[in-house]
Amino acid sequence: MNIGIIGAMREEIVPLLDMYGKYESIEFGNNTYYKISYKDSQIFIAYSKIGKVHSAISATSMITKFECESIIFSGVAGGISSSLNVGDLLLATKLCQHDVDISAFGHPPGFIPEGKLFYESDRKLCSLAREVAKDMNINILEGIIASGDSFIADKKIKDFIAKEFGAIAVEMEGASVACVCDNFKIPYCIFRSISDNADGEAHISFDEFLESSAKISANFVKNLVEKMIG
Repeated sequence: MNIGIIGAMREEIVPLLDMYGKYESIEFGNNTYYKISYKDSQIFIAYSKIGKVHSAISATSMITKFECESIIFSGVAGGISSSLNVGDLLLATKLCQHDVDISAFGHPPGFIPEGKLFYESDRKLCSLAREVAKDMNINILEGIIASGDSFIADKKIKDFIAKEFGAIAVEMEGASVACVCDNFKIPYCIFRSISDNADGEAHISFDEFLESSAKISANFVKNLVEKMIG
């Protein structure tokens, strides 16, 4: 089995690389992919760089170049729902693009013709994630995550995303990875650890909690991989 794991920033994949220890570095498409031979499987880990375009490139490379059969995205996100606290682990049930807007042509925000408004995560992988959470005795929250090419630190934008899409968290890559995987018919799941509350203080809390939140998410992903490999 070939499994792809993506984070947006170096800080989001370093904990995983440290956990596995031994890996081969492969340069492709102006990025580095870290290949890990583990049990009877191959694991490919990369940080895509921030934003939807970069994450789409990495997801496509994972699938077409390295023949990954499943994709996991692990990283951090800003919480929109008041029920989310910094450090909470979140599983995306659906993902959408909050910054897509061709409503002038009668389409709802987030929708692209011949595309989808919401991309639904793979049910089997989500089920395995719930098993991992139970095994680890942690509470994993679930909900819609919205993606867009801007760091959200404005209450008005935050409230719009929550109302329009029913999203409970926001980040900058998940929906593009979901779109790529959906088009290639590759199962995927997106995990996020909450690093900030997407408000006026988001930049402060993000910097403060990035490292610890990334470690929470990475530890969970490693256990999920164990469950996937069996």
